[in-house]
Amino acid sequence: MSPRSPLEAPPRKVAPLAFLRWIDSWAGIDEPAASTEKRVDWPRIVPFALLHVACLGVIWVGWSPVAVAVAVALYVVRMFAITAFYHRYFSHRTFKTSRALQFLFGVLGNSAVQRGPLWWAAHHREHHLHSDKEEDTHSPTRHGFFWSHVGWITAKHNFPTRRERVKDLLKYPELCFLDRFDIVVPIAMFAGLYGLGAWLGAAYPELGTSGLQLVVWGMLSTVVLFHATFTINSLAHVWGTRRFQTTDTSRNNWFLAIVTLGEGWHNNHHHYQGSVRQGFRWWEYDPSYYALRAMSWVGLVWQLNPVPAAVLEKRLEKRA
Repeated sequence: MSPRSPLEAPPRKVAPLAFLRWIDSWAGIDEPAASTEKRVDWPRIVPFALLHVACLGVIWVGWSPVAVAVAVALYVVRMFAITAFYHRYFSHRTFKTSRALQFLFGVLGNSAVQRGPLWWAAHHREHHLHSDKEEDTHSPTRHGFFWSHVGWITAKHNFPTRRERVKDLLKYPELCFLDRFDIVVPIAMFAGLYGLGAWLGAAYPELGTSGLQLVVWGMLSTVVLFHATFTINSLAHVWGTRRFQTTDTSRNNWFLAIVTLGEGWHNNHHHYQGSVRQGFRWWEYDPSYYALRAMSWVGLVWQLNPVPAAVLEKRLEKRA
């Protein structure tokens, strides 16, 4: 074998880079983009897989009313952070808020372990640009149901933050920090859960909880939150009704609206992305919108973009 020329670039150490990205997700971000083939980044998805496996720990740690209450509270608060801020604010800019609240909900969204706000918004904007076309990385009609639900996030080419899509967010160094070191907040959250459970176990043993129990139930809450969020990529494009004739397969689904705090009115959203409200009719349950309205009454958010009258009056698509 002939020696490598000194002008030839050394081979990239792919595996070490994948492990480094557990800590610094922007590591190697300026390298040439990976192939768009469905290639799983196996070293990088180890934490994601372990989080699912860790849920089996509930067999050993058991349950307590405190653990269940914490899991439910974590689900609701973090789902709101994802739907109202990661989606409606960071991705679509459908309302305004202060820089401090922007950061707070960036932290809460980050604690859902769905990557940083820039990564999430960039991929979502990409989805709307190519919805249900070949370039749409989580289209069930193009790439299959499983890939659209969870497979796409394991792919090498979907790992980097597409910064060209979120230039409006790059000017905030605190958001860039959350995005680059997206493991910091989840670790802090689980450490906090352990500390809370340990203290409750020592101070109030009658509650029947412990540090490890709260950590496991926090992980269970996180995994359920993962898959509830992912149903909008998968199920909301194959199951439900269509009010508007959009160029994709988006659907409205009342059940998904319940589990995602209002995101299930997906056909509405794809027809008009600029509204803070996704339940266009009074009976379309949208608690994220209700919460944002309440926050607007006390000045925490403002300039909530409404659904234009012309959109509301548009003739319904005739059912086949």
